[in-house]
Amino acid sequence: MGKPAEIKTKQNEASVSDFINALTDEQKRKDSEAIIKMMEAATGEQPKMWGASMIGFGNVRYKSPATGREVDWFKIGFAPRKANLSLHLLDLQRHADALPKLGKHKTGAGCLYINKLDDVNLEVLQRMIEKAAK
Repeated sequence: MGKPAEIKTKQNEASVSDFINALTDEQKRKDSEAIIKMMEAATGEQPKMWGASMIGFGNVRYKSPATGREVDWFKIGFAPRKANLSLHLLDLQRHADALPKLGKHKTGAGCLYINKLDDVNLEVLQRMIEKAAK
């Protein structure tokens, strides 16, 4: 493996609990705490802040299949954004069978967007998180 590319978003020592507690939207705060529990259980890792607003679990050197560029990144993670919860499960192709059963969501390049956990089947989401953590 070559030297990874330098990226702006890096793991840091900021407090995950302080970040979650500072969320003004109570639903986002509760949903974030639930996602943290799911991801902790799936990875056996403690959450770490990445940049100012992303929470990651584990570490992996990710190689982009499109560009070959390598970066040090979290294995799985999420970000409670203003518009939605953005779950980073890297390869959403692996979850093609589960997505139709998940409930209300959108997808992007490696991201799963959920407005709130009440919109989705939590068992399906938990299985997706567990699969992504492997």
